[in-house]
Amino acid sequence: MPETVVITGASAGIGRATARLFAERGDRVVLLARGEAGLDAAAAEVEELGGRALALPVDVADPDQVEKAAEVAEATFGPIDVWVNVAFTSVFAPFAEISADEFRRVTDVSYLGFVHGTQTALTRMLPRDRGTIVQVGSALGERSIPLQSAYCGAKHAVNGFTSSVRTELLHSKSHVRITVVQMPAVNTPQFSWVRSRLSGHPQPVPPIYQPEVAARAVLFAADHPRRKQYYVGASTVATVWANRFVPALLDRYLARTGYGSQQREDLAPESSRGNLWQPLDRAPKDDHGAHGIFDEQAHARSYQAMTAHHPVLATGAALSALAAAGWAVRRYRDKT
Repeated sequence: MPETVVITGASAGIGRATARLFAERGDRVVLLARGEAGLDAAAAEVEELGGRALALPVDVADPDQVEKAAEVAEATFGPIDVWVNVAFTSVFAPFAEISADEFRRVTDVSYLGFVHGTQTALTRMLPRDRGTIVQVGSALGERSIPLQSAYCGAKHAVNGFTSSVRTELLHSKSHVRITVVQMPAVNTPQFSWVRSRLSGHPQPVPPIYQPEVAARAVLFAADHPRRKQYYVGASTVATVWANRFVPALLDRYLARTGYGSQQREDLAPESSRGNLWQPLDRAPKDDHGAHGIFDEQAHARSYQAMTAHHPVLATGAALSALAAAGWAVRRYRDKT
């Protein structure tokens, strides 16, 4: 039976790819984002794939805009069944070079945007005692890296806030579910739009995955939300486990490699100002779809994510990822 699904950050990247998958099932998809060109293109794709689309320009940093969007969504499509929080923004720079206003803006969108979406969804789901909220998290919410202090802080906050909400739902024996999907590096347009003070073009830390890998995990989590969280990509699992067992060594490794792995010196940054305050996809020509510029480097599948849907296979995948993390740590230790 078709469901009503709200997706924030739906104009590009993971949100855009996720909207396509819900559309293929014939769902009613409400698309929230700031960039109208991306929203219009995403809505057209949803309709072409068999879903119904409603595109609403929204800045998730403003709770009133999020609330109004939910009112329009339910008036148009009926009760919201699934709410997916994806929208974020960031600044690539050393912490000392990020202004207070910039840090606050990243926090308002990338953390409080999730809070506002969750509040708005729960206001409607709790009285009905049904519904699912999916938070699109990141491995960087478990393990921070240099040059992304604002984003890492926001993703850590999303994890803590979501765990608190989950325990409250359990306490009240609610049938509303909330889960987090922890993502690896993903090839999205954000790396061309982000505000940056790096000398090279920002890039996700390899290995890089295509947004469809992330979207499939979000869809699965929406259908199976009982688990606290899902990990996507062996690199995510390895990062989490390495941080738990050898955090000090990981600090030194990231201090040594984290600057170079997040930029391409052979590519000039496309925009230093970025989309922090205003969307960059305003005209139809500015729509970039779900993919960024790293298609040649990005993996179209994650075998870890596929096995994570099955407990026995997931255990084997986790052990393999842990072994890979141990190998990387030993290799680094041998070099230093």
